[in-house]
Amino acid sequence: MRVYPPPPEQPFTAHLVELRNRLLRVLAAVVVIFLILMPFANDLYTMLARPLLQVLPSGGTMIATEVISPFLIPFKFAFMVAVFIAMPVALHQAWSFIAPALFQRERRMMIPLLISSILLFYAGMAFAYFVVFPMVFGFMVGSAPAGVAVMTDISKYLDFVLIMFFAFGLSFEVPIATILVVWAGLVTPEQLTASRRYVIVGAFVLGMLLTPPDVISQTMMAIPMWLLFEIGVFFSRMFVPVKTEDAEAVGDQPGDPGAS
Repeated sequence: MRVYPPPPEQPFTAHLVELRNRLLRVLAAVVVIFLILMPFANDLYTMLARPLLQVLPSGGTMIATEVISPFLIPFKFAFMVAVFIAMPVALHQAWSFIAPALFQRERRMMIPLLISSILLFYAGMAFAYFVVFPMVFGFMVGSAPAGVAVMTDISKYLDFVLIMFFAFGLSFEVPIATILVVWAGLVTPEQLTASRRYVIVGAFVLGMLLTPPDVISQTMMAIPMWLLFEIGVFFSRMFVPVKTEDAEAVGDQPGDPGAS
C-alpha cells in the first residue's frame, strides 16, 4: 500500500496572498455580473415588488420618500442580485483555498455539501418569494384599518425583503449544519433524533427572531426548518466519522493526488 506524503507547508504570507487573490476573483465576478444587470435594474425591482403590488387595493402603489431613492434603490437591489448570483464563484474559491488541507475522504464529502448548500440557499429565497411573501403581504394589507392606505416606501420594502431572503436562505441550510455537526463528531444521528422536541421549539424561536412579528411568517419559517432538520438527520448517517485507524488504512492523507 502506498501512502502519499503531505504537501509541503507554505509560509503564512503565501496563504494570505492566495486568500487575497481569491477574494479579488470573487469581487471581480460580482462587479462583472452587476455591470451586466445594471440596464435591467428597474425591471428587477419591479419583479421584486410584484408580491406586494399584486395584493394592494386597486390604484395602490409604492412610494419613494427620498429624492434619490427612485434611482439608487433599483441599483442597490441589482448589486445584491449580483452577490447572490456570484455565490457559486465565492464557494468555489473557498473550496479551492481549503481543499489542499483536506483528506481524500473529506474532499469527496465536501463537494456535494457545497453544491447542496448553494441550492438550498437559493431554494430558501425562492420559498420566501413565491410562498411567504404573498401570504404575509396579503395578511398585512388585509389587516389595515379602514381608511388607511397601504403605500410602502421602496427603500423600506427592499430592506425588508433582503432580510427575509437571508433569513430563509440561511434557515434552509439546516440539513448542511446537521450533517456537519455529525461529521465533526459533536453529536450522533441518534442524539439528534432524541432532541427533536427541542429542535422544534428552537425552530419556532428562530422564526420569531428572524421574521416580522406575525404568526404567518414565523410558522412558514419554523415548519420548513423542522422538516429540513429531519432530512439532515437522515442523510447525516452517511457522514458518521470513521475511526482514525480506518482512515489511515486506506491511505487517507492530505494532498492525496488521487483526490478529486
